[in-house]
Amino acid sequence: MTTPLRRAALGAAAITTAAVLAASSLSPASAGAGRGHHGGEVSTHVDLPDGFPPESIAIDGGTAYLGSRANGDIYALDLATGEGRVISRGPGTQSLGLAIDSRTHWLYVAGGVSGDARVVDLRTGAVVASYQLVPKGTPAFVNDVLLTERGAVFTDSVHDTLHRVRDGQVEHVPLRGEWVETTEYNANGITTTPDGRALLVVNSTTGDLYRVEENGQATKVDLGGRSFTHPDGLLREGRTLYAVQNAINAIAAVHLDRTGTSGAVVNTLTSGDFDVPTAVARHGDRLYVPNARFAVEEAPGTEYWLTALEVGRS
Repeated sequence: MTTPLRRAALGAAAITTAAVLAASSLSPASAGAGRGHHGGEVSTHVDLPDGFPPESIAIDGGTAYLGSRANGDIYALDLATGEGRVISRGPGTQSLGLAIDSRTHWLYVAGGVSGDARVVDLRTGAVVASYQLVPKGTPAFVNDVLLTERGAVFTDSVHDTLHRVRDGQVEHVPLRGEWVETTEYNANGITTTPDGRALLVVNSTTGDLYRVEENGQATKVDLGGRSFTHPDGLLREGRTLYAVQNAINAIAAVHLDRTGTSGAVVNTLTSGDFDVPTAVARHGDRLYVPNARFAVEEAPGTEYWLTALEVGRS
């Protein structure tokens, strides 16, 4: 769910697995009231291990899972106790978009510039499957992932293609129709329409949201002339779509029609605790948002955290 804001830095893994494990093998995350707000409500600051640069977040039960942009480690954080640990060592490359299959307890991981994806068993930390979605040596940016009834769908910001993994097979679905391809990074956050009949995919560069059919046919969603600024991860709850806008430290709340062909921006969520948010997931009455801090050097002592916004029940 990352954009070109710091794509050069994303290619360099400056932190070793050992350094992160030493800091995070069992690190209680501190939580304190921040000065950020949503509708006047106070946000909560939840520390992650120093030197663990997050990008995406997936929540199952009361546990949040985050991936490292530096080395691909997967970190599990108990949202009730604040304790966390690395449960799966990364391959030395990025872990970006994340999605959990609650039935199998498998975590699907988008591999960023490595052009691959892998599946991690959350109970053991073992990699149970891996897929080279783009040939090695070919520019790629496998950015985000969504689980659907038709398989796991990965966005690729470089090739304007969706990669669908189903029954162990990979299918490549080019985006076409009204989709606008630019020379920068394109397909990013992904979710489904409220009626579940199509996908919603946001373009990082143009800021436009598209309704995408299974065959890749894309139609621009009518947002009343609005577009997003530096859009990143998406979360849909019913007919409400949350679109993270990383560089401006904001999340747009959009009310969609049932088919996902039109919508209106009805609110903007902000927090003084944000520092380049890249994704969003819900647990209870809070939205949890990882802060990527792209403008800060990735180093073992760099601080990272989640921001929890009090938004009420969905």
